[in-house]
Amino acid sequence: MGSLMEEEAEKKMTTRKEKRIVVAVDESEESMYALSWCLTNLVSAANNTKSTLILLYVKPPPPLYNSIDAAGYLFANDAVGAMEKYGWELVDSVMGRAEAVYRDFLTRYCNYGEGVQVSVEKKVGRGEAKDVICRAVGKLGADILVMGSHDYGFFKRALLGSVSDHCAKHVKCPVVVVKRPID
Repeated sequence: MGSLMEEEAEKKMTTRKEKRIVVAVDESEESMYALSWCLTNLVSAANNTKSTLILLYVKPPPPLYNSIDAAGYLFANDAVGAMEKYGWELVDSVMGRAEAVYRDFLTRYCNYGEGVQVSVEKKVGRGEAKDVICRAVGKLGADILVMGSHDYGFFKRALLGSVSDHCAKHVKCPVVVVKRPID
């Protein structure tokens, strides 16, 4: 007999008949590998379920600026604007790479999308990645969250924290953390 949460998740899946898969993407190879893994294992043509693949990118929180920097000069608005522009260019770059992974999947495994029932959405959040991802997964009604593992060691993980660990503990859907094979 399954737990109450498993039964609720199964009921949600059967009434909606569509899988909502959130894939957290960033600049790393690990996140692109996780997306590729997701497409191959969760969205393939062999899987007859209609799926919505939601690519979620989280921009870092904006730095707090004092109008006067350490040297006593007024911090220029064009410097802030340039940083914001760079942030959106990074979003475009990451989403472009994710689209390339998706197109490659379609051509390589699915005869250019034949038999694949998937729609792709792109979402961009801003803030601390772990908090934004957890909130977005709830708001988007995700059935599963897929993330790449950066495979930090104990000390780095202790200092920086692990986004995937945090999400696994705080979201209400299953979380798949995909480890990229060592080359």
